[in-house]
Amino acid sequence: MDTVQTALWVVTLLVALAIAFDFMNGFHDAANSIATVVSTGVLKPTQAVLFAAFFNVVAVFVFHLSVAATIGKGIVDIHVVDTHVVFGALVGAITWNVITWYYGIPSSSSHALIGGIVGAVIAKTGAEALVASGIFKIVVFIFVSPLLGFALGSMMMVLMAWLLRRVRPQRVDRWFRRLQLVSAGAYSLGHGGNDAQKTIGIVWLLLIATGYASASDAEPPLWVIGACYSAMGLGTMFGGWRIVKTMGQKITKLKPVGGFCAETGGAMSLFLATWLGIPVSTTHTITGAIVGVGSTQRASAVRWGVAGNIVWAWILTIPASAFVAGVAYLISLQLY
Repeated sequence: MDTVQTALWVVTLLVALAIAFDFMNGFHDAANSIATVVSTGVLKPTQAVLFAAFFNVVAVFVFHLSVAATIGKGIVDIHVVDTHVVFGALVGAITWNVITWYYGIPSSSSHALIGGIVGAVIAKTGAEALVASGIFKIVVFIFVSPLLGFALGSMMMVLMAWLLRRVRPQRVDRWFRRLQLVSAGAYSLGHGGNDAQKTIGIVWLLLIATGYASASDAEPPLWVIGACYSAMGLGTMFGGWRIVKTMGQKITKLKPVGGFCAETGGAMSLFLATWLGIPVSTTHTITGAIVGVGSTQRASAVRWGVAGNIVWAWILTIPASAFVAGVAYLISLQLY
């Protein structure tokens, strides 16, 4: 097999690995979209994953590819990226996703991928190849997205409590069982719009690095966009039930009105971040919103020990995936 054919096969396998990561992203982060709607009993689990998957895919028609552009061109110098870097990044991200899924920890697939890219690039050339402005935005939103979710979720809950203070609880429950379908759909739309674009971004980065696309292209090829959104939707359909239990039951107990407020606050945060082109963690966002809703009842309504374990996973995600990615990069140099 000549050099050109070998290079094509390597790129093809890496694209397949990226699509596998995207599927796992949907699988791992399905809880973000459906945990509240399942825990409140509005939808059965099977109905919920189909519902969320539909809106994950529909997001392709709603959001501009600004997040994909950030991943593809705004985190690292594209001139240092090669197939070894992309391999390391994907292995680092997938490894961390598998570990956190196994233990039922709702960590960020997004930050695992970003950590993977950073770790592989540092292993190759050092930190000077990183784009400081892009990394800074992402790091800032590690803190901003859960706080924004917390603030919007809690404010929504306080507003609903005031507006509905004279309405019978049974009627409130009946109303919000219907309204939660709207909020869950909106959150799933935001989830698909932000998360699927991250895999689009790394495939785009790979194609530019290997000469199959140009850095001057305004958007990645259509087949990349379609494949990534489809893989995200399929992953969501299979659902990561270990994490659904943590998100929907272990942090705090939610009623339909609480689920509506958490999902609406989270969706607003995701829409804003995607519009700004910032790849945020949908996990961080919805967790912050759920904690915000729970805290409006009383502080003891939130299981802070569980929330604390989740925060530790957030802190460890980027360095852990970066470390694995760096090791995988060095191993790949020996493989091909």
